Amino acid sequence: MQQLIKALDGFSRTVGSAIRWLALAMVLVQFFIVVARYVFGFSDVAINESVLYMHATLFMLGAGYTLLVGGHVRVDIFYNRLGDAGRRRIDLFGHLVLLMPTMVAILYWSWPAVANSWSILEGPLSVGGIKAVFLLKTLIPAFCGLLLLQSAAEVLRLLIGDQARD
Repeated sequence: MQQLIKALDGFSRTVGSAIRWLALAMVLVQFFIVVARYVFGFSDVAINESVLYMHATLFMLGAGYTLLVGGHVRVDIFYNRLGDAGRRRIDLFGHLVLLMPTMVAILYWSWPAVANSWSILEGPLSVGGIKAVFLLKTLIPAFCGLLLLQSAAEVLRLLIGDQARD
């Protein structure tokens, strides 16, 4: 069980480490866009859209890693007052009743749109934009899959009572 948890955590950590550089790239590209527009009078739709693509990729693919490191928003009305057993029950409820079914539902309902987008290789959002909307839509099932994998690791960790993360 520990090996499976470690493998799932490692996968989330690897994805998070890889995509975190998009934050820097996004800032640099946005800086370039502002300088190009206001200093040189140059604007390009595809370059502007690239910030949207990077932003979507960063947040959609980074969700599993964020769950791993405890970075998601938590409403702590009662949670902090509970002991470990109470917290574990709330976390299990959250994963098994809220997060996992929601991700499965989003995956189920988004799949036809993603498959259709790939079948026609859906083009840009705007004239002159990036000709890869199908890749942007693919982030939806990837988001669901990554969150489901990390949620499974969290559930297993909760069930065996291990709170340690590598």
